[in-house]
Amino acid sequence: MRGDAAPVAVVGNAWKYFGEKKDTARATPWSVLASAIVPGTGQAWLGQDRFVAYLAVEAYAWARYVADAREGRQARASYRDLASEVARLPFSTTRPVGGWDYYERMEHFAASGAFDATPGGELDPEPDTTTANGATWLLARQTYWSNPSVAPARGSDEYKFAEEFYRERAVRPEYRWSWSNAQLEYAEFRRTIRRSNNAYRNSLEDLGLVIANHALSTVDAFITVRLRSQVDGDSKRYELTGSLPLGRRR
Repeated sequence: MRGDAAPVAVVGNAWKYFGEKKDTARATPWSVLASAIVPGTGQAWLGQDRFVAYLAVEAYAWARYVADAREGRQARASYRDLASEVARLPFSTTRPVGGWDYYERMEHFAASGAFDATPGGELDPEPDTTTANGATWLLARQTYWSNPSVAPARGSDEYKFAEEFYRERAVRPEYRWSWSNAQLEYAEFRRTIRRSNNAYRNSLEDLGLVIANHALSTVDAFITVRLRSQVDGDSKRYELTGSLPLGRRR
């Protein structure tokens, strides 16, 4: 038998098997539980042909999730490598991998700026507000100084709080970057980080489809069990975990 014929044969045999059981399928709580675990299995238990649709959606959603998650990981590795080999190369030999927010800041600022604008002595935050660190220092001044353009005394609480704010949020020397003279690479970096974000967003939507398929299959099986129980007219009932009353056929 050809390899690609095997899945068709499996589905065909399952269809035949469950089709033959349609008239004798028992409406039990186990069919509901089966649908909650693997969508479509409860419908197959109940002898309903639509189990194929639930299984197909489940397979499609998981296949899309795997593909989107893989694309997200590959794009993430690409933009990290590009940043390390181009924007960060002149400033550090270690270049530790940063977190998600680090690369988001790199996307919005072409340069991080220096952590200490004048090395040696006391900390002198980056004054260039077009850089990531300069924008951080501006925010610190706006938050804690009565006048962001006029520096209070270094020993004052205003200055201390602003400096602490800056130290906690500014880009450290080992993470410094600059895309100057590398505009093409910077454009590619931004495209790649957006592609990665979109792929991860799509993977979350894929998981949402998986959850929805499980829920729909479970509700479908539950309603079928209830309807068949009512038709049978048996007053004795089953109960699922969660105390849902279910009827039993004679």
